[in-house]
Amino acid sequence: MSSTSSSSKPPAFPWVPFGISVTLAAHGLRKKSLAPSGAATALVVGFLTMAAPLRTFGISLIVFYLLGSRATKLGKALKNTLEEGHQEAGYRDGMQVLSNSVTALIAATVWSITFTPISVHAWLYSIAEPSLGPSPLVSTVPYTPFTRGQWCAVDSFVADGWSRKLIFIALGHFACCLGDTLASEIGILSKQSPVLITTFRKVPPGTNGGLSTLGTGASLIGGAIMGLTFALSMLWENPACRLSSGPLGPLLFIVKLVAYGAFAGLFGSGLDSLLGATVQRTRYSTGTKRILQDHSAVTKESEKEVKVISGLNILTNNQVNVVSSFFTALLLGWLA
Repeated sequence: MSSTSSSSKPPAFPWVPFGISVTLAAHGLRKKSLAPSGAATALVVGFLTMAAPLRTFGISLIVFYLLGSRATKLGKALKNTLEEGHQEAGYRDGMQVLSNSVTALIAATVWSITFTPISVHAWLYSIAEPSLGPSPLVSTVPYTPFTRGQWCAVDSFVADGWSRKLIFIALGHFACCLGDTLASEIGILSKQSPVLITTFRKVPPGTNGGLSTLGTGASLIGGAIMGLTFALSMLWENPACRLSSGPLGPLLFIVKLVAYGAFAGLFGSGLDSLLGATVQRTRYSTGTKRILQDHSAVTKESEKEVKVISGLNILTNNQVNVVSSFFTALLLGWLA
């Protein structure tokens, strides 16, 4: 039973999440880390994620955004010499923002609709439900109203474990995305040449599917950071999480979520690399000695200097991000 039977009366508008979303979107636009479409998408995604009554979703989104943006700026001059159009690639548009947030947004929305009938998400869903019909996913989750202090969002006994599954799906998504972002943005700075994940031959820095020790370590750390963020935010927000496992409860709680996050960061980055090496084309200019972006145009004069060094032209970088984060999130939800 879902919570969509709640009143159609609109809840109090969440001004704080809205204000934070506007601030972050404006900051990204001003710093040129977000294109106008990226800022608009970030505003909507940020508002819906941070408006979730469980603050863990919003806090994790903020941590991911700030750390990912900071990592993109590391070694910017060096990256511009290795990747053509790297500066433009850091100027994220709406599709790039959505590809790094859609799975967690769905998890936060379904959790809010199911467990908090007074949320903005439940109200919007109650308006759309007569036209769209009941959602099979939402209807599957047993309805158990969330009350801080009575149960922790990752307790396995709540709603047949669905609350825990949705939290871990969101964790899997953020851990994969931050892990992959750090692996790409920090790994490219490695002094050692990366190797292709499928053949282990050396490839130019920035090659899709390239692995380096620095990048792999960064993906592990990125996932662990998201696990720590989830753990600390839930412990801070809900006393039931602090009391869930006896005297060592908080410590065990943190260790488990950090371990899950680290696994998701490493696995997700590895899956992203595998997809990048096989179904995403990487082009290299022998003239400029730089990797070309998906959108990089090639003139007739320079066409002879461009060669494909890995992958088939099936998926774009955004599509690879969506697939890898989606399957990593589902895997972590299943393992939970």
